[in-house]
Amino acid sequence: MGQKKRIDDTNRAIIKALSDGRKPYSAIAEELGITENTVRSRVNKLIDDGVLSITGLVDPEKMPGLQVVMMGVKLKTMELERKAREFCSLRGVISAAVVTGRYDLIVQLTLSEDDGLSLLDFFRYELTKIAEVLEVESFVVYQSHSLWVPYNM
Repeated sequence: MGQKKRIDDTNRAIIKALSDGRKPYSAIAEELGITENTVRSRVNKLIDDGVLSITGLVDPEKMPGLQVVMMGVKLKTMELERKAREFCSLRGVISAAVVTGRYDLIVQLTLSEDDGLSLLDFFRYELTKIAEVLEVESFVVYQSHSLWVPYNM
């Protein structure tokens, strides 16, 4: 896990302004009373440091055939960070988080039968690549509110 860095107020304001990732740096600079070059260099530094990612997200309910699944995973090992990274290498996985509670990991994935990855395919061909999985419980998202995901199919 990467070390957390202190984010100053200017960087926080830039990140907040980039909730619309298409917003021009010139507009952000004008709003914050700084130069466009300052915005650009700070954004580049935040990206280089792994703090910020500017990406396109989709509303899964408006993407035909796209299905979001949350998966609770119990493991036979306590090497949770390593296992989370392994899950992130599987096709369809958006994220894997080490959590407290009855599961060791919560894995978020997108599936699409149109793109050759159903839930059954995920269990057959992807999940079987991970050793030391004790138990999995999947939660299919039928309806979501303010859920935006990367399209990674």
